[in-house]
Amino acid sequence: MSTFISSPHTLFTNNVTRIMLLVVAALIPGIAAHIYFFGIGIVINSIICIVTALLCEAGMLKLRDRPLWPFLTDGSAIVTALLIAIGLPSLFPMWLAIIATAFAIIIAKHLYGGLGNNPFNPAMVGYVLLLIAFPKDMTLWLAPHAAGPAVDFVSTLQFNILGQLPVIAHFDAITMATPLDTVKTELGTGLTVSQIVTNHPHLADAMFGKGWDIINLLFLLGGIGLLYKRVITWRIPVSMLITIAIFASIAYASNNTLHASPLFHLLGGATMLGAFFIATDPVTASTTPRGQLIYGCGIGIFTYLIRNYGSYPDGVAFAVLLMNLAAPTIDYYTRPRVFGHHPGTSS
Repeated sequence: MSTFISSPHTLFTNNVTRIMLLVVAALIPGIAAHIYFFGIGIVINSIICIVTALLCEAGMLKLRDRPLWPFLTDGSAIVTALLIAIGLPSLFPMWLAIIATAFAIIIAKHLYGGLGNNPFNPAMVGYVLLLIAFPKDMTLWLAPHAAGPAVDFVSTLQFNILGQLPVIAHFDAITMATPLDTVKTELGTGLTVSQIVTNHPHLADAMFGKGWDIINLLFLLGGIGLLYKRVITWRIPVSMLITIAIFASIAYASNNTLHASPLFHLLGGATMLGAFFIATDPVTASTTPRGQLIYGCGIGIFTYLIRNYGSYPDGVAFAVLLMNLAAPTIDYYTRPRVFGHHPGTSS
């Protein structure tokens, strides 16, 4: 009797480094916009996360008696670190970034057997750890460029290391909740969408939130580049984005005073980063053609439901982990029919 092996799958080693380098290159435009709108903190967070990831990777490889050089240079740990760093506010305690990255590499990756064996996306495991344990640190961002005081490199570095801002105003005076968090929280107080926009000028640009729309568009551009290079396929990101758009459109059409527009959901938060760089992880995602469509739709549904009815402002990370859990079953029931096999015949 034949057997079917579902995810997790091991990538062919001769392609891993090239794939990871292309992913890093595709992230650069979005990271550059991130620096422009929210300051240099993402660079500091990235360095901290990458160093932590490589040290943890080396330590675990040594404990598992595996060769260091091939795995340290394949780029997978660096991509995991970057995905965590992108989701962190510019002013963020260094020790929390270290904990999240170490947890992702040690627990979510190596304790399952390393690259190709982990059932859950390591970056999302580390990110969700922070969301659950340290929600306030994860939701307070600097005001976007031109909407608040700038924070220079030295001040950012000193806060991330020591938790102090030496020159400028107090931390609470220069930070704000993300647009998703602002809308979610204030809708819960009885305000309408138009009232929220009036109260928060940085949401006035079609409610995307100043800077978040540009960042998402640049991650979309990077994702298109990955599609062009055939690093990823279209099924997961397209099905995820269409599903979010459909659910948001139905809610918006039913009551546009209590529901944000579809564009707000598509160009806000981690939508494009999630669709093209996280949901498409070849190790933890569904691998069959029909399964990828179902997988992407599932992430879109959970993302929208969590954003609107859950306790967290953005549901991308949770949605990805939930569908990681479902990926083996989806693959099992959507496996292509074997050529020459007829219904009713034994395997």
